[in-house]
Amino acid sequence: MKNCEYQQIDPRALSVLPSSAQNHTEKKAQRPRRKWEVFPGKNRFFCDGRIILARQNGVLPLTLSLIIVTCGLFFAFDCPFLVKHLTVFIPVIGGVLFVFVVLSLLRTSFTDPGILPRATPDEAADVEKQIDTSGSSTYRPPPRTKEILINQQVVKLKYCFTCKTFRPPRTSHCSLCDNCVERFDHHCPWVGNCVGKRNYRFFYSFIISLSFLTSFIFGCVITHITLRTQAGKTIVQAIQESPASVVELVVCFFSIWSILGLSGFHTYLVASNLTTNEDIKGSWSSKRGAEDSGNPYTYNSIITNCCATLCGPMPPSLIDRRGFLPHDEAIPAVSASEIELPPFTAKNDAHMEENCQDISLSCTA
Repeated sequence: MKNCEYQQIDPRALSVLPSSAQNHTEKKAQRPRRKWEVFPGKNRFFCDGRIILARQNGVLPLTLSLIIVTCGLFFAFDCPFLVKHLTVFIPVIGGVLFVFVVLSLLRTSFTDPGILPRATPDEAADVEKQIDTSGSSTYRPPPRTKEILINQQVVKLKYCFTCKTFRPPRTSHCSLCDNCVERFDHHCPWVGNCVGKRNYRFFYSFIISLSFLTSFIFGCVITHITLRTQAGKTIVQAIQESPASVVELVVCFFSIWSILGLSGFHTYLVASNLTTNEDIKGSWSSKRGAEDSGNPYTYNSIITNCCATLCGPMPPSLIDRRGFLPHDEAIPAVSASEIELPPFTAKNDAHMEENCQDISLSCTA
């Protein structure tokens, strides 16, 4: 039998990853992930998390289109005639109102309405221990409410099964966005976002300025047609000379009533320091039968209520959507089975097997 000479292969050399796999892992390690990329709610983020919208935001482009198209027709077909026969301030006033309306709409749509972060697993487990007083591991009573005192009035805090936490006062869970929102007012499809603590002032300024803009355009269009009829023309001839005015009249006529009504309703809410959610549910209505059913959040002054709702300091966003995830959460572990080996490694493995077969044949010889 012939002696077989061989060299022992260092196992540490086999454990070294190929350069391409190392580069792939390093690239993953170098790219930190932001929190908005793993946000659990039903929202869409743009501009690296700076802009937040509801997932169902298809009506927002329609809102913008109606405003832009109506104002565009007004500036193109009505303003030149009104400037010539009345005053140059008409397009100036219309332009200021238009810019204010669009800016208020975008601020309402792109601002975090006051989303509360969900409880971490440790926080959720701690809350579960506090509410589980049965002492049994098989039966868990459903958590319902906590009671706190606000201005000597009992307020119930409901438990959110999705966010795993007790909702603060005036907070409600939006089923469309799947988030708990502070001072939740309502979910508005026209702005593509929830309306809450952080963007209610922008929503209120939007509907108020839109009321002024719609009324202003409506009045100017009627004045335009009236001036043309006073020049010895019939209404049909006046409309034929400015057909875009008919489109503006139709849009403004069918929208002005709902806009004015919405503005009046929210003015009442602001003066009373109420939300749409509280008013619809009748949370502080005397019809609920409670003796102390008054609104615990009111300051008993219209001016103070308006200042507290619209002029208070802007609270910071609590979800920190542009913050970075911790290192262990941002970079998932890469197993050896997930690493793709380059082709030359497979060829070397096949060549090594052939050498081993030759060695075994020589040994048997």
